[in-house]
Amino acid sequence: MSRQDGRTRQVTTVPVDDSSATVLHVDMDAFFASVELLDHPELAHLPVIVGHRSGRSVVTAANYVARRYGVNSAMPMSIALRRCPAAVVLEPHMSRYKEYSDQVMRIFGDITPLVEPLSIDEAFLDVGGAKRIHGSPAAIGALIRRRVEAETGLTCSVGAASTKFVAKLASSRAKPDGLLVVPASDTLGFLHPLPVSALWGVGASTEQALARLGLRTIKDIAETPLEVLRKAVGAVSGQKLHDLAWGRDLRSVKLEREEKSVGHEVTFEHDVTDVARLRSEILRLSDQVAARLRQGGIVGRTVVLKLRYSDFSTVTRSRTLIEPTNVGRRILEEALVSFDALAAAGIRVRLIGVRMEQLGEGEGTGTGLWDPDEDWREAELAVDSVAARFGRGAVLPASLLKPDKE
Repeated sequence: MSRQDGRTRQVTTVPVDDSSATVLHVDMDAFFASVELLDHPELAHLPVIVGHRSGRSVVTAANYVARRYGVNSAMPMSIALRRCPAAVVLEPHMSRYKEYSDQVMRIFGDITPLVEPLSIDEAFLDVGGAKRIHGSPAAIGALIRRRVEAETGLTCSVGAASTKFVAKLASSRAKPDGLLVVPASDTLGFLHPLPVSALWGVGASTEQALARLGLRTIKDIAETPLEVLRKAVGAVSGQKLHDLAWGRDLRSVKLEREEKSVGHEVTFEHDVTDVARLRSEILRLSDQVAARLRQGGIVGRTVVLKLRYSDFSTVTRSRTLIEPTNVGRRILEEALVSFDALAAAGIRVRLIGVRMEQLGEGEGTGTGLWDPDEDWREAELAVDSVAARFGRGAVLPASLLKPDKE
């Protein structure tokens, strides 16, 4: 999350030659706070802090009004409230942030397949191949901002440049709700007046080491002999800072290939109110998720249940296991705990889903002396063997079998 409060905002207001600025960095504006304010628009002009109001908690996020009081994410809540006693504190809802993040990432994917997510609220996009369809990089940046606001009610800031480093720096300067394009020919003019702290890898200690040499701007670093930088901050860091100060960044936008979750969901043709049927669907989905985990030789630690109701509102609930697993029965039990907490009388469900997050390599064999899932694991591995020969539907849990019609 950016700590900027918007007072140094810089945006593109006149047409520029953006043909070289094909790398976009899109960053949601005060994302967690903005999601919370969707339900509390009357608070938008007030300082708002997201977190738990207790002396030992920390700030999860803050809107731009609160940031002007010096409130930042990860700050102890006690300090934040001393700096801004009038702040409104809202409880965080991580499942909602994930839901909105998924919507935003789908918008990015509609524009270009070359999307590299960095976190829940930001991503790099390579739009070089999308220009023929969607227009220039500046036009694409404007399109993304319009779609994000129209489809989610949230705003984002976009930086467009010829390198990832400059694009990310440009998006931070454009905050909030802005677009800044830095053509390749303008890179040094954009970079060199900025403070050394704007460079990636320059934390407090590195900044102090550079200050002792009288280096306070990126231009100062660019004009300093490489050997002097290497002696001041180390060979690797010195080379990296020197390259960035001259706008050199050879990294390309990389597709996110590592799966962050494994899940299955089903949308019903008609809303379902039968709790028994919904529990049966959770069983089927849990088995499917577990089978995919085992097939990939991976395990997961967090079980997430997703429900979408007849009014299209969506809720998710997650439960994190002590040990990761790929056993369907264990996934089912955790998902049912979440379901039972949500299944009030009269619910009308349009969609239901189960997914596993916090993935890692492993066979899910348990690490303790006693493995409570051993019998279920062996049974499910046997089902995998049958499925490999005859198909996944050859063996089903008895509760999923439909009775024969008489």
